[in-house]
Amino acid sequence: MENTKKQRLFEVASLQQGYFTAQQAVRAGFSYRMHSHYKQSGLWLEIDRGVFRLTQFPNSPDEDYVRWSLWSRDRKGEPQAVFSHDSALAIHGFSDIMPSKIHFTVPSGFRKKTPKGCIVHKGKVSPAEKEQREGFFVTTPLRTIIDSAESNLSMDYLQQAIKEACDKGMLQIIDIVSAEMSEKAKEKVMTLLKNMRAAKG
Repeated sequence: MENTKKQRLFEVASLQQGYFTAQQAVRAGFSYRMHSHYKQSGLWLEIDRGVFRLTQFPNSPDEDYVRWSLWSRDRKGEPQAVFSHDSALAIHGFSDIMPSKIHFTVPSGFRKKTPKGCIVHKGKVSPAEKEQREGFFVTTPLRTIIDSAESNLSMDYLQQAIKEACDKGMLQIIDIVSAEMSEKAKEKVMTLLKNMRAAKG
């Protein structure tokens, strides 16, 4: 019975880079009363309120995204954060940008206090504008470029992001040109595309 519970929890945590919530542990068969025992024994590491990590699980470069995804969950246990802006550029490998803070977008009604080290953007991300990764969601390449054009990202980084997205075959110029965005963002994009065409000769 004990091994069955552990196996169930491991299966959940392995899809989330070793992380899990108290609610997920309960569903796997670990009552709330048992949680302190597993923390004290050193098998579970408490990362945040109601968020744990299996101590024997190997570390991953993306695990912070999983942590903040689980932190953002609503009362039903559904994560609300979609990693976006500078963080999405880094995840997709669209520029040399190395964000000092983690950026994610949450619904406008999200009420949790912004944690240190994070920048929270409020807005709607439709199912078609996000991709599932191992334990978290990230905005699609197109939504990432749009968000970047709408933000205060430098023109150099934005140009690099557009070029990388197209060079990798993840976007085509027509996708970007025909996307809905503010006039200011569209002007930036068109200026950069014009410069890129001129550079090619």
